[in-house]
Amino acid sequence: MYVSHLKVRNWRNFPQIDVDLQKRQFIVGPNASGKSNLMDVFRFLRDIAKIEGGGLQKAVADRGGMTKIRNLAARRDPDIAIEVRFSDPLNGRETWRYELGLKQQARGNRHTLITYERVRRDGVVLLDRPNEGDQEDIVRLTQTYLEQIAANREFRDVARFFQAITYHHLVPPLLRHTDLIRGRTLEGDPYGQDFLEKIAREHERSRRARLSRIEQVLKLAVPQLEQLEFIRDQDTGRPHLQALYAHWRPRAGIQREDQFSDGTLRLIGMLWALLEGDSLLMLEEPELCLHAGIVNRLAALIQRMQRNTGRQVLISTHSAALLSDPDIEREEVLLLKPVPEGSAAGATGNVRDALFLLERDASEDRGSFERTHADNQDQLNLFE
Repeated sequence: MYVSHLKVRNWRNFPQIDVDLQKRQFIVGPNASGKSNLMDVFRFLRDIAKIEGGGLQKAVADRGGMTKIRNLAARRDPDIAIEVRFSDPLNGRETWRYELGLKQQARGNRHTLITYERVRRDGVVLLDRPNEGDQEDIVRLTQTYLEQIAANREFRDVARFFQAITYHHLVPPLLRHTDLIRGRTLEGDPYGQDFLEKIAREHERSRRARLSRIEQVLKLAVPQLEQLEFIRDQDTGRPHLQALYAHWRPRAGIQREDQFSDGTLRLIGMLWALLEGDSLLMLEEPELCLHAGIVNRLAALIQRMQRNTGRQVLISTHSAALLSDPDIEREEVLLLKPVPEGSAAGATGNVRDALFLLERDASEDRGSFERTHADNQDQLNLFE
């Protein structure tokens, strides 16, 4: 199944979201228009549904509390509402619907309370809270049924879908220098610090198959690359990726991941994410660090990967090159626009609208650069 519709009220900088979503969805908008905030709706539901270390109260607390999540313009009707509809990928028919309403406790511990929680399957209501037990014990409203194994049995498919949601935004230095940084890895490892360990934990047969497919793409995208393989350090047992590049001496062109370019690391991470599951995947600006020739083909590459896994992909982007693919349908581009009380989200109606927006922003960036260009900047050549 895939998410076919998202309806939200009072979420961060969005007074209202009411949009259809496609299996491949591009999210476009100016800086600070809410691209990451829109994706965070799904990360929020994932954090609630987590089996280990999840739950509603933690998901809210990790985001700074209800005051940080709630739209600043929400004065008369301050409750937050989220509705997610799922459809069958084969016929587009709605299968599941999950609805959640939230408010902050007026006094006392100021916990986040559920105003309602509803689940429908094929139009039949399976859950409608608050129920009689909730009315007798308000503390029950501090937890969703989504996070309770004993309570979500009838709609566990929805809980599992949320649990498997992946947010991917690999930061090459974190991967390249993991041993030196030795910092705390964030839950879900969205920035790729534990990426090599994730590859190591995969079953050998699956790992080999995925790396083989990634290698095929890299041969087209990375000059001189001939082979990509997974190895372990003979002394420490630590996992590594190793690439063989064309060289006049046999085996002389071997490099490990700490020698890979940022673009190569980000491309490997994105391809692995596309192949590793069948739940929702969110890619944050996948064009970063990549050559324009590769970016032009990213949309088609993502679509080809989807044919094998069926994985739905949300892609936030600032790249006109990425959206230049003529096969992108207008319904696949979601445009975010500033409004007086935050941002609004809606289909572009025309992919050219999104391209115009991106090209306009790029033109404004160039203008800002020219206005702030220092007259003596050429003196930097003295340091060559």
